[in-house]
Amino acid sequence: MSDDEIVFKTSPVKAGLLCKCPRCGKGRIYKGLLKLVGECSVCGFNLAKSDSGDGPAVFIVFILGFIIVPMAIWVELSLEPPIIVHLLICPIIVVGGSIALLRPLKGLMVALQYHHKASDSGSVDYD
Repeated sequence: MSDDEIVFKTSPVKAGLLCKCPRCGKGRIYKGLLKLVGECSVCGFNLAKSDSGDGPAVFIVFILGFIIVPMAIWVELSLEPPIIVHLLICPIIVVGGSIALLRPLKGLMVALQYHHKASDSGSVDYD
């Protein structure tokens, strides 16, 4: 079997959350914080047309909202701190959580698009 005939298989969840190439699971998909590389350095998969859109941001809003709102209510009802405590702590948790979750969730969306051969225009070449 030649190098051109090798079929790359990897779990889209594992590849996405580890920010690896959705085809081979080895190459990096980011250059910088959120900018996708043009192509995988290992298998040559073209990532330039991959776009996760607003999907990761929506999931982050739901995940962090599900965690932070009950915690803020619990802190308020049980400890009754001054409002400045909420104003200082909540933005740090929201911004930190958003930055921590954005890369893996964007990678997951790109990997799932590849796995399900999904694209807006239908013109993405997956193999």
